[in-house]
Order: sequence, then structure tokens, then C-alpha cells
Amino acid sequence: MSETLEDLLRESRSFPPSAEFTAQANAKPGIHAQAEADFQGFWHRQALDRIDWYTPPTEILDDSNPPFFKWFSDGELNLSYNCLDLHLESSGNKVAYHWVGEPGDTRTITYQDLYDEVCRFANALKSLGVSKGDRVAIYMGMIPELSVAMLACARIGAVHSVVFGGFSSDSLADRILDADAKVVVTQDGAWRGGNVVPLKANADVSLARTPGVESVVVVRRTDHGVDMTEGRDIWYHDLMEDKSAECEPERLNAEDPLYILYTSGTTGKPKGIVHTQGGYLTGVTTTHSFVFDLKPDDDVYWCAADIGWVTGHSYIVYGPLANRTTGVMYEGAPNHPDFDRLWHIIEDYGVTIFYTAPTAIRAFMKWGDEYPARHDLSSLRLLGTVGEPINPEAWIWYQKHIGPESCPIVDTWWQTETGGIMISPLPGVTATKPGSATMPMPGIAADVVDEEGNSVGIPGGGFLVLTRPWPHMARTIWGDDQRYIDTYWTRFPGRYFPGDGAKRDEDGYFWLLGRVDDVMLVSGHNISTMEVESALVSHPAVAEAAVVGRKDDLTGQAIAAFVTLRGTAEGDEDLIAELRQHVSDHIGPIAKPKSIVFTPDLPKTRSGKIMRRLLKDISEHRKLGDVTTLANAAVVEEIARKSDAAGDD
Repeated sequence: MSETLEDLLRESRSFPPSAEFTAQANAKPGIHAQAEADFQGFWHRQALDRIDWYTPPTEILDDSNPPFFKWFSDGELNLSYNCLDLHLESSGNKVAYHWVGEPGDTRTITYQDLYDEVCRFANALKSLGVSKGDRVAIYMGMIPELSVAMLACARIGAVHSVVFGGFSSDSLADRILDADAKVVVTQDGAWRGGNVVPLKANADVSLARTPGVESVVVVRRTDHGVDMTEGRDIWYHDLMEDKSAECEPERLNAEDPLYILYTSGTTGKPKGIVHTQGGYLTGVTTTHSFVFDLKPDDDVYWCAADIGWVTGHSYIVYGPLANRTTGVMYEGAPNHPDFDRLWHIIEDYGVTIFYTAPTAIRAFMKWGDEYPARHDLSSLRLLGTVGEPINPEAWIWYQKHIGPESCPIVDTWWQTETGGIMISPLPGVTATKPGSATMPMPGIAADVVDEEGNSVGIPGGGFLVLTRPWPHMARTIWGDDQRYIDTYWTRFPGRYFPGDGAKRDEDGYFWLLGRVDDVMLVSGHNISTMEVESALVSHPAVAEAAVVGRKDDLTGQAIAAFVTLRGTAEGDEDLIAELRQHVSDHIGPIAKPKSIVFTPDLPKTRSGKIMRRLLKDISEHRKLGDVTTLANAAVVEEIARKSDAAGDD
């Protein structure tokens, strides 16, 4: 790699997989063409080959009521059975998870251990009155009991709703109420950056708004003092004490709901994305195997995401366990107690596959090359990225400093709604380009279209669309079928629009360009502009607010807020700090604006619509476009001046 980055990009240089890697990989030349020749047959074969069914499906795709597609709808299965029971005879002593706590404690959990714990907790949930179809909210940090709770729900047919442990009590309450959850599973506190996140205390604030919750199960992790409400709250260890380690798995239809996972929406109210059983497991086991060139008997696989996001659902829990993988799970911050914590873990456990976000990679770059250089990372044979487009500079650094330079990088595009990876290289098959997710997965069809929905051809740029159904797609938005239609299926009728821009180069490779709507992608997390604006306006000093996402070298996008104050309120550094904390309290720390600009007015059209396009241009210091439609054009110059002077936290 003696070429400069500029040379690579100018030539659109690709990196073919090495002959040595291809020879050792589970390479499948021609798999894309085979899948395209009969995509329904392809997915049916994957379903039958990868899943142990009680009733194998004979129906494949039911497209009689678009966009409410069904897959394998006459099949019956249980995901917990496929993740655990299926492996016990041959691999009960195989490690399911190497778990590392932030303070340094560790646990090694075999498939037999995990099976026993899941069965006990499934019986515990039953003792609390949870049955098939009931919703269970899970608000936890990265401890093994989070995976246990999910699999226990799957075992008895309950629908889990995992809420990221970094979300605030308001966000938790909103999700509990929307799903009408009857049980909450949480923990006393979670370790993060040497501090304790008070999860139970946060949950208690939420529970004051959620009278439908009947029971709260609390895992003891930090011995952080908590209040326990008699008759409602119960310690996990007390509840589990007398429960059997045997629990018959429920026979579930392929289209029964498995989980609800909330993602931000442009209206401010989070969307409860619903995933079902058979199609989802087919998709995540297939993509996990193909994308990571999985060798279950040899690999130690680490997806360094949080289970609170879809990446953790699909590629820490369901996909890896169903594929009989040994995984790594880490509780805390990547820079605690030092900037080499992750590289230390890779060396200690001989990790062979590492999957993380471009935001994290940019942070690693910022911290310095010396930290990975302290450790022997030669066990790594495959690297992956997820959550947002990766800039070429980070791609090159990742390959050079983390894996051996012969180590392939799989840059994956997908989202909560797609359930699993949709666009990605196949290692051993696909030549990669720094910053490109390359091609759709076998069985997946995608295109790039213009404003009118016409394919732009190759090369060309526009809007990314998925042109036909796939098994692991979301089925609806919980309780709101019409919103599901309006959000994803109306912009380009008959095609799924994920809200991302994309271009294809002369080789047909896909390059993702980020969001084109009002959802910001901050450190790989979707955050609604409306949600942040609503939080700002709820502060008594704020009259109006507009929020945009601006480019940021570390987080991909950063949140820039423009705020008009009420009455005699004065905007100063103290109020900026107060407003940032106010947003954090309402949504979570990830939603804190990086910059806040106080302005007497916001740029608006004559009809009163805020011109966020101009605010984005101002935030990114671009030449301003046409302002002739503004009712208050003079305000733009003042906002631009103040934005230039605004500092970042």
C-alpha cells in the first residue's frame, strides 16, 4: 500500500481478495447470479438449510397484500431452540460468549450455561404472568443477562423491546407505553467509563408514567444502591432461585412477532419496528455466515456494538448463536482504563473477526497508532464496519493498523428496518474499494433512482431503493400500519425507500451518501431532528428551535441547534450547557447538540416553514443558495456570523 490515498481514490482503486484468503475462505463464486436466477428459491433453500423447523415451510413469499409481505408463513419454529438446544449435543461445552466487564471481571459462558440460564428465566417470566404475545421491555447494559432475557422471551413467544441503556427515562417511558409492556427487565447500574449509569433509578422515573407495568426484574451488577418497590420490583437472583433449567420452547408461526425495536422518525415519535420469526432468522443466519466468512469451529467473533441497537440483536445474539459461534461481549467504554482496551481484548481472546462502527474507527485514529501497536492483533483475519458510510481515510487506517494489510474489510449497509445486512462485499469473492459497500447481498435487489423514481443508471447518483421484498424485512410499525406505508413505501411506489442517498460508480459499486430526510446519523445512531427540537422547546427559556445534522470528522454527523429564546432570556455559555443537558435528560447523551446558536429569528419561507437547508449550509460553511423565498432574509447573515463564532463542546 505505497500509493497515497489520493491515488487510490482518483483511480477508484479496488482491492481484490488475496489468493491466500480466497483459498481458505468459504468463497462462493457465482452466488449472486444463482440467487438472482431464482431469488425466492434461494431464500427457501437458506431457510431449510439453516433452521431447524417444527413444520418446514412450503410457502415462500406471500405478496398478495403489499407492502405487508409474508415469508414462510406456514412454517413453525422457535428461535431460542435454534440458538441453544440445537447445539447442546455436539457443542454444549463450546463457548457461546467470552464476557468482559469494564472493571476487569470476566465470565466464560458455554452453550449449556446459556441454555440453563435462559430456561430458568423463561420459567421466571411465566411465573410473572408473561405468555405468548405479551411485551417485555429490557433496559440494560452489556451484560450476559441481556441476551438471556431476549432469548427467554423468544422461548415462550413473548415480544421483547430492548431499549438502549444510554436512553433517558423519558425515552424509556415512551417505548414502554407504545408497546404496552407488562414487565420491565433492568439492572441496578451499568459500568461506563469508570462510572455507574443508574439504570434502575432512570427506570423508576419512567415507571411513574407507565401504570401498565406489573413487574420489574432487577439484575444486581454494580451494588449501586436502588429503591425497590414492594410488590412490583424483584431481584433477578431471587426470582431465579427455584426455577427449573428446563423449559419447553413454544411452537411459533414464522410470522409471529419476535421483537419491537424503536428507531427515530421525522415526526419526533420513535417508530416501533416489528420483526418476525422465520424470515428474520433466515436473513440474519445467512448474512452472518456469508459476510463474515464464518468458520464456527475456529472463529472468535466480536461485534463491538450494543445489543440495544439492531446490530446487537442480529449480529451479537440471534445470528451468531444460531450459527453456533463463539462471541465476545464487552460491557464498557473502549477507552477505559486506557485507549487500548479493545486491542487488549482482541489479543487476550484471539479474536479473528472484528465488527465495529466508522465513528469508533475515527476515534481510534484520533487516539493514536501507538495503542493498537502495543498488542498482537495477528489473530484477526476479517474486519467489518457498520452503522454509517465509512470515509476512505478511516477505511485505509483500519486496514493498515488493525488487521494485517491482507485482512479483508466488509463495509456493510443496512438499517433497523431491513433486519440484516443488505449491501456488502463477500470476502474471498468481492474486490473492495475504500468507502464503498460494493454490491447487494445475494438475493437482494437494489437500485439508485432520481426524484421521479427512474433508475439513474451506471454511473449515477440519487436515492437508494430496494426493489423487491426480502425475508428479514420489517413487517410494520407497531400499532401503526399506515405510518409504515407512508414512511417507507409512498416516496417511490412499489419500492422500499430507506431514506438514504447513494451513487453507483462505473463498476456498478454502491457508495452510500447518508440520510436525505430529517433523521441525523450521529455515531451510527439515528436521531430525529424533530425529537431534538421538541426537547429544546420544552425548556422554559426556548421559544423556537431548529436542528440540522452537519458533517463531523469523528461522529459522521453532529447536531447543530439554532434557538430563539423567550422574552428577556439571555443566551450565554451557562444556558448552552443547560440546554445540552436538558436534551440529554429528555432523549439521552447521544442527542446533545454539539453547537447551539442563539438567534432572534429563524430563516423561514413566507408560508412559515423553517429553511433547514440554509441552516445546514451555514453549519457546514457552504455558499448559501437562493434566499429569495425567505420572509426574513436579513436574519441569515446574522445566523451565519454567530454560527462561525459558536464553539463545539
